[in-house]
Amino acid sequence: MSKNTVKIPARVIAAVIATGLLSFCGVIIETAMNVSFPKLMTEFGVTTNVVQWMTSIYLLVVAIIVPLSALLKRSFRTKPLFLTAVTFFILGVIIDALAPTFPVLLTGRLIQGLGTGISLPLMFNIIMEQVPRQRIGLMMGFGNLITGIAPAVGPTFGGIIVSSLGWRWIFYILLPFLLVSLLLGTWGIQQKTATARQHFDMLSCLLIAVMFIGLVVGFSNLATLPLLSWPVGGAILIGLVAMGLLSWRSLSITTPILDFRLFGNRRFAGHVLIFFLTQMCSLGFAFLLPNYIQLVNHNTALLAGLVVMPASFCGALFAPVGGRLLDQYGPKKLVLSGSILMAVAILIFTLFSPAMSNLAIALVYILYMSSMGSLMGTVTTSALASLPQDKQTQGNAILNTLQQFAGSMGTSLVAMIVAKSQVGVGKTAAATALGTQHAFVLLLVFVVMIVITALRFVPQRLK
Repeated sequence: MSKNTVKIPARVIAAVIATGLLSFCGVIIETAMNVSFPKLMTEFGVTTNVVQWMTSIYLLVVAIIVPLSALLKRSFRTKPLFLTAVTFFILGVIIDALAPTFPVLLTGRLIQGLGTGISLPLMFNIIMEQVPRQRIGLMMGFGNLITGIAPAVGPTFGGIIVSSLGWRWIFYILLPFLLVSLLLGTWGIQQKTATARQHFDMLSCLLIAVMFIGLVVGFSNLATLPLLSWPVGGAILIGLVAMGLLSWRSLSITTPILDFRLFGNRRFAGHVLIFFLTQMCSLGFAFLLPNYIQLVNHNTALLAGLVVMPASFCGALFAPVGGRLLDQYGPKKLVLSGSILMAVAILIFTLFSPAMSNLAIALVYILYMSSMGSLMGTVTTSALASLPQDKQTQGNAILNTLQQFAGSMGTSLVAMIVAKSQVGVGKTAAATALGTQHAFVLLLVFVVMIVITALRFVPQRLK
């Protein structure tokens, strides 16, 4: 039977769209609010490295919850898990829409993170379990397309809403999308595997939270405090110690929350590194460019959204294209070509970011996002294909956990670098441009590491 005649059941497609829509809403809030950061800083009286917690606290909570996905999947039926996730997300959106203070705003984002952390792994688990093998690459591409559309429309959506209705309407307008997700999930999500109560390792969960919070808080505070201080060096040290203890705990119990034994598979470990670095670069871009366009080029939030929109659409549209090419040509060529083009784009930004026009930003960003869009689904599929079938759920939990943590770290690091340049001189155009250039240097190092790792660990063909 040819690949073109293999059909994907309608309920499976509905389930993928339903779980993807929830992630879509989380990402669109993230990218839409990035455009509104300058307004939030003024309205709530917060600094650059404080306002970035709108992104970081959401990603942190998702990163803490996602490792539990394999345990939750084995312990509870899929549909109740999904309904719980939707409920959390709707509650968080309502809190943010009505938030009177910045801490309340962060609380809403935290609750949204609980919803996304539960639902995000469901989409990829459904694809790997219920989509015919011949169509997995294409469906993984469409799964990434669903979440990839959000960065495409987010900045423009945010710019329009902030300029015309105010930033609170970003949350109100998402409620219909959440209701569509609820209806599709209620109809489409089916139970394909048996469930059984599992042992919950509270110590591992606590160590995961301490590790992520320590590292992100430490790097975020580095913008305003010295390295040898408790809020910086102390927090980072606590995070690293928790990481070591988590590794020991994972290797010493039978059913760990995150199975660190999988990193003994060098091919999987190499894919994880590529995945992690790519996410750091992408979320770094999502923070840097809208703020550069507003603070350096002195444009409105709406125009900032319009400038980055074409590139984000290209990134979303290239996700299913990459999936289809993966089915035909294998992962190595796609990952290498995509990462090399990403390196070229970041090199151009690094060299010319002190004075880039909006047109130049738009064109170079198109190159970056198109390359990244074709790469991400390929890396995910190839990483999971390198594991035995019974280990893919754990592998998916690791990838989804690191995706959120990488986004939080990427945002925190670039915000810290820009804020360092603004210390003493404020949010001037020159200081922001210099800080942005320094941040691009860091992203360039990351993408060179991606190319080197792809050469070594990505196979010519899926297993």
